Amino acid sequence: MEGKCWKFGDDVNTDEIIPARYLNVTDQEELAAHCMEGVDPQFVRKVHLGDIIVAGRNFGCGSSREHAPLAIKACGISCVVAQSFARIFFRNGINIGLPLLECPEAVASCTTGDILEIDLSEGRISNVTRGLSFTARPYPTFMMGIVEAGGLIPYTMRRLEDIKA
Repeated sequence: MEGKCWKFGDDVNTDEIIPARYLNVTDQEELAAHCMEGVDPQFVRKVHLGDIIVAGRNFGCGSSREHAPLAIKACGISCVVAQSFARIFFRNGINIGLPLLECPEAVASCTTGDILEIDLSEGRISNVTRGLSFTARPYPTFMMGIVEAGGLIPYTMRRLEDIKA
């Protein structure tokens, strides 16, 4: 995957990713329209399909709302790279098929506007703009399967179909 970097700081919480007033919304397009509203109200007007969020420590902290990774994925973000993630956010992201990588060195090298390339299977993050490359820990096979399937439910459905066959 390749996209423009949108860089955020430490402790971006789920209420900043998708404000609580939208928690009764189930339409993913509506969630996408308010993605990152608490940090950058203009974010959805600037982001393009395939772009990548890069953030500091503890991204997705706060309440365990599944709406946060859903909003990020629905607005077209292809991956989030952070120094670290809140554990429940990480699990929710993987469960919906949103790729998340932890790589402090890559985060330190990025600025908003840089072009990044990511190879999930290798865990490689390349900052094309700066000519730098970093390696995050690649996913275990089962997690890669979940992300490639588009989330835990499609992954489980495929596994059940394989068992039936």
